[in-house]
Amino acid sequence: MPAEIAEDPFVEHRGLLFTVAYEMLGSAAEAEDVVQETWIRWDAIGADARGEVRDPRAFLVRMVTRKALDRHRSNARRREDYVGEWLPEPLLTAPDVALDVELADSVSFAMLTVLETLTPTERAVFVLREVFDLPYDEIAQAVDKSAAAVRQIGHRAREHVAARRPRVQVSRTEQQEVVERFLSAVTGGDLQSLLDVLAPDVVLVADGGGVAQAIVRPVLGAKKVANLLRTFPKFGAGATVLPMVLNGALGARITGLPDGFDSAISFLVEDGLISQIFVVRNPGKLGRIDVEATLSR
Repeated sequence: MPAEIAEDPFVEHRGLLFTVAYEMLGSAAEAEDVVQETWIRWDAIGADARGEVRDPRAFLVRMVTRKALDRHRSNARRREDYVGEWLPEPLLTAPDVALDVELADSVSFAMLTVLETLTPTERAVFVLREVFDLPYDEIAQAVDKSAAAVRQIGHRAREHVAARRPRVQVSRTEQQEVVERFLSAVTGGDLQSLLDVLAPDVVLVADGGGVAQAIVRPVLGAKKVANLLRTFPKFGAGATVLPMVLNGALGARITGLPDGFDSAISFLVEDGLISQIFVVRNPGKLGRIDVEATLSR
């Protein structure tokens, strides 16, 4: 890579820009598109003009935020017409992402599904302020609002998220132990062991996108979820369950299923039990599952 490219602020902050876009869109593919569009716009400015930018990081974050907002708004109708439940695109993340508790929480499936309930502007303000700690005046420029309006939007978004986000954070070791117990119970078809690892009010959500077979409504309650999952040994004969770090926490990928579609599974663990299970089967969301994402704050 030429030295002038390697030293370009865009290259330095690319991981940050992808993380911002992904947290705003919940799609790695669309986040990559937004980052690429940002690069094209940045490159078009010209070297002399880029050299006069006082804070390239803030400038690039504003650019990627605006493009992500435009993409989010244009997706509204497509989300309304989506078949079944919509879940984020799972990311293969490095094990050390889990060590950054705030980063891992911000890209977790549990948090991303909560962020889906915000308006695009609320989501942008929350992500930029709470995750990346940007000043209100910088956020205001990114979302084309006054600083006072951004403060109000941020307050409203924080209250909304606080009422819905998981309240208990677990250690990496506890997450791994609980998930391993779950996977062992599922692959063995052991109903009691499944019940032992599931919270009484556990929720299972699946996303097939109208392409792969998946339940179209959430399944609620330990008994219903366990009865659904205990059939895995029968239908998953020949399948391979691969534990992997997805969105900053231990999850799993299942390959070799009879219908030819893979599954990516993420979990929320609270008080030593699994309280939420997210199953992504839509093949359009699994194209990057083997590519480790570079995340940064």
